[in-house]
Amino acid sequence: MSAARAEDMALVERCRRGDLAAFEELYRAHAGKLFSVACRLLGNAADAEDLLQEIFLSAHRKLEGFRGESALGTWLYRLATNHCLDHLRSRAARMNQVTDALDDEPSMANVGSRGLAEQTVTKMDLERALARLPEGCRAAFVLHDVEGLEHREVAEALGIAEGTSKSQVHKARHRLRALLLERR
Repeated sequence: MSAARAEDMALVERCRRGDLAAFEELYRAHAGKLFSVACRLLGNAADAEDLLQEIFLSAHRKLEGFRGESALGTWLYRLATNHCLDHLRSRAARMNQVTDALDDEPSMANVGSRGLAEQTVTKMDLERALARLPEGCRAAFVLHDVEGLEHREVAEALGIAEGTSKSQVHKARHRLRALLLERR
């Protein structure tokens, strides 16, 4: 067991014993990254703040089941991602929204001829484009390209195959390029 994994397990064990300082330490260590993931997946900070509290409440309840087979951070990413995806699904159901399939979208060739490198992409353009991605692609893209997780870690966090992670990231990049070129 690596030193980091051993530290994770010691922290989890302290949390299991009811050590509030340990849970506060866990929160401080992971809240920033989980908030960032939630913001990007949900598209707004207010929902992300609300969901972050739910994520940590859920983590507190589920720590008994954490076996240390993955890094604590990876386990928390998966928990956070699942909460965000559930939230998006329920919001979509409430609003009766349907996300178009990627295959039905125009290809990059149809969108414009200028190269993406020639254009200045603002953060707002990117956030809007991210919000338009189907949730699976958005989650894989955010975890891999934004948060820097390896495809193996993305797959573990999302409960998908590594090949699916690669495919989702590829589709997300393609769709983002098209959406960003469309705005130009």
